[in-house]
Order: sequence, then C-alpha cells, then structure tokens
Amino acid sequence: MLSSKAKEWIANGNLDEKLAYLYVCGPDKAKDYRNRLLQAVEAFEKRYGTDRDINIFSAPGRTEIGGNHTDHQRGNVLAASVNLDVIAVVSKGDNNRVRVESEEYPADVLDAGNLERKEAEQNTSPALIRGILSKFAQMGYRVGGFEAYTTSDVLSGSGLSSSAAFEVLIGTIVNDLFCGGKESALKIAQIGQYAENVYFGKPCGLMDQAASSVGGFVAIDFKDAENPVVQKVDFDFGKCGYSLCIIDTKGSHADLTPDYAAIPAEMKAVAAYFGKDVLSEVSEDAFQREILEVRKKAGDRAVLRALHFYADNARAKKEAQALNRGDFETFKKLIIESGYSSYMYLQNVFSPSHVQEQGVSLTLALCQKYLSEKGGAYRVHGGGFAGTVQTFVPDAYLEEFIEKMEAVLGKGSCHVLKIRPVGGTRIL
Repeated sequence: MLSSKAKEWIANGNLDEKLAYLYVCGPDKAKDYRNRLLQAVEAFEKRYGTDRDINIFSAPGRTEIGGNHTDHQRGNVLAASVNLDVIAVVSKGDNNRVRVESEEYPADVLDAGNLERKEAEQNTSPALIRGILSKFAQMGYRVGGFEAYTTSDVLSGSGLSSSAAFEVLIGTIVNDLFCGGKESALKIAQIGQYAENVYFGKPCGLMDQAASSVGGFVAIDFKDAENPVVQKVDFDFGKCGYSLCIIDTKGSHADLTPDYAAIPAEMKAVAAYFGKDVLSEVSEDAFQREILEVRKKAGDRAVLRALHFYADNARAKKEAQALNRGDFETFKKLIIESGYSSYMYLQNVFSPSHVQEQGVSLTLALCQKYLSEKGGAYRVHGGGFAGTVQTFVPDAYLEEFIEKMEAVLGKGSCHVLKIRPVGGTRIL
C-alpha cells in the first residue's frame, strides 16, 4: 500500500480493531497506537520519500514467567510476549541495499549481496541484520534490499529483551518480503538466535526469540537443542483478575558480567562431573547420590545452583500445566516458590562483589510485605543481580501497590503490562 494511502487508511480507524487485539486494549487506547503508526509512517517518508509502497511489521518484548536460568542448561521455561513492541515501516528495494534506521540512532546500512560475518561488526545491530539475512540465504532463499524505519517502546534494561524483539522483527520482515511467509515463528526465532550467536557474538539461548516470535504464553522444552518443543499455553490472562507489574529496581548492570557468567559455568561444572555438557542430561537422582563428591569437585554454590535448576525446571512445567487448566492459585504459589529458590539457591538477587547495592533484595522484601496478605505473587525477573522484579498484583490493589513501591523506588519504577496474544507479525 502506498504510504499516502496507508496514512489515510490508518487515520480512518481501519486498523483499530486489529490494534486493540494486538495490544490488549480498548477502542479508546487503540487510538494511541493508531497515532504511533501514523508518526512512524511520516518518519519513514521523511527519510525515504513519499508514496512508497510500504508494509508495517511488529515484534513484541517478552517476559520470563518460569524457569530462571534453566534455558542455558537445555531445560524448561515458561515465557510470554508483552504489549510493548518494536515496529517497522518497510519498503522493499530493487537492489541489494539494506538500510534500517531507528528512532534517535544512526542508520544501519549493508549489502544483502555481502553476507560474510565481519569481525568489526560484533556487538552491533548491523551484525544481527547481516546474520539474519545470511541464515535465510543459507536456507536457499534469494534475499535482497529493503528500507525500514523502526521505533520501539520496549523498555531498555528491563529484562523484556528489546534485542530479541529486534531480531524477530527483522526475521519477520525478511520472511514476508523474500520467503512468501513460508517459515514458521519458531524458525524465525532460531534464525534470530543464530545471528546473535554467530554474527553478534553473544552465546544466548532461544527463550527470548521464541517468546517474541510465537506470542502469548509459551512453554519451551530445550532438551533437543536443534528441535526445541514449543507449545502455546491456553490462558486468558486478561480475565484472571490480576495485573502483571514489572518493577525496575534502578540497579546498574555494569561490572556484573562475571556474576552472570558464573551461573552457567558452575551448573556446567556439575554436569561435567557426570561427563555431560548441561544439567538436563544428568538425572536428578544421579546428582543426589553424588552430592558429596560434587561438592568437592565443583563447590557448594555450584551444588546449590544445581538444586535450583532441578526444582525450577520441574516448576516451569507445572506452571504451564496450572495455566492450561485455569488454576491461577497454584500458578501464583509456584511463582513465589521459584522466587525463593532463585534467592536462596541460585543466588542471583545481589552480587557478592557489590553487597551495598541490593535493590532487587529490597524490592522483593517490599513485595512480600505488600503482596502476601493480598494474594499476589513476586519473583526476581530474568538474569538477576540488578534489573527487575516481576509481580502479579490483584487488579483492585494495583493503584495502591504502585504508590507504595514508587514511594521507595521512585516515580516510573512500576510498569503494568499485558500479555500480548500475537508474536512477530505484519500489521499492514
């Protein structure tokens, strides 16, 4: 659709019903998303010209619901897409030039005919784009150029994985423009993971990309690394009487890389005692029988982290089962158990190198005080050490809860999110 026609189409409310479904909102709120699309189209026109034939794509951020630090051991996780996303206005080119310009960032420009990995691009967005194009080309597709303008409201540093949303967005664009939409949501997620691992240089798991690409609640079993089992969980979160509130503890992730790296390293050290690569390859019974010797080889913290893995791995499956049968009370109980396990055994709530900075610990203490008698649930969210806490708050108590938390953590610390039912998609 020509950009001028698209603006008219959007302004007349023709996408409002789709937007209300996509962003889990009422008709009045859909108008805000309509205006966001209009602004994005106008920003595209300023950069690339008017009356271009355009499409609009979207990919959501995600929240980790269950399975804290289980994915890198090829275990089970429960995740969900949220109603914050990155969108792109896109026009297919007639040559190999790819140009992706994001709001307030310089343009990424590359040649779709030159897809070799470039060392100098590591840890940059061009590396992700080139890696995604390369993987599609390896699969036999003839990829080419396109021009895109993107804008995101996925909170940076929130544990909602803005990077995975960007990867899924680019994968969804390429799949639509050059592959006839043939590839599945899971395959797009795997392509994003490939780009991040091989081109970007970060050895991430697949959870973030899969949750963003598939959409809704998603249970993932990573035991078979090449063919993970991804299942949608049938639960309407909007009708359960609770709100998802992600709390930003305002902690810095600087200097925490060694803390993050130690978790998979110690878990793998336990697995190595049994001659295996990851803990999912070691039975819990075998581990329990050998704890004394494992302590000697890997140390007590590694043993505690392995205990967390086995418990939270099983717990993630139980959480998905509880939601599938509509048992939100059991789900909340499991969420709290997961949080305590992360605190006591996984030990990713604060860094032993920065004991004076315990924003996550303090936030969890406040959540326990304010939510326990109200029937809410809470846990550390994502990687831990700094960052965010995830809470499920009764709708009737939400306003008061936010007021109490922000009195300590500052205005804007609490972010109320919806579970989005759709993953990476073309809006227009």
